Amino acid sequence: MLRVRRKSEREPTTALINIVFLMLIFFLVAGTLAVPLDGDLTLVRTAELERTAPGDALVVHADGRMSFRGQDIGAPSDYLARLDEESRERVRIVPDAELPAIELVAIGRALRGAGAEAVVIVTERGLE
Repeated sequence: MLRVRRKSEREPTTALINIVFLMLIFFLVAGTLAVPLDGDLTLVRTAELERTAPGDALVVHADGRMSFRGQDIGAPSDYLARLDEESRERVRIVPDAELPAIELVAIGRALRGAGAEAVVIVTERGLE
């Protein structure tokens, strides 16, 4: 005679708890808040870059127009005039991918000439 084994009727709750925990971690990481950038901006791609958020950065659009916190800026010196002394030590630029490199270099030089100690270019990799 063969004996019929009874299967336990327990639910595997450990696997369910693991999945819920992983989903919680995912949404915590994915939901990190950051200052939104202009919607028509396409960022430059790089392989490696220091990971800092672009908080108070000068946004340079493909047509050469510059903006800071949603307001148009006429010249790089106007942007520096809005910053305090501590912020002038490290100035960040968020360029559009379609912006010619010559214009980006000229803006960087203008910022250095106006008193910025260091100019950092923020790209797509740096925003992750």
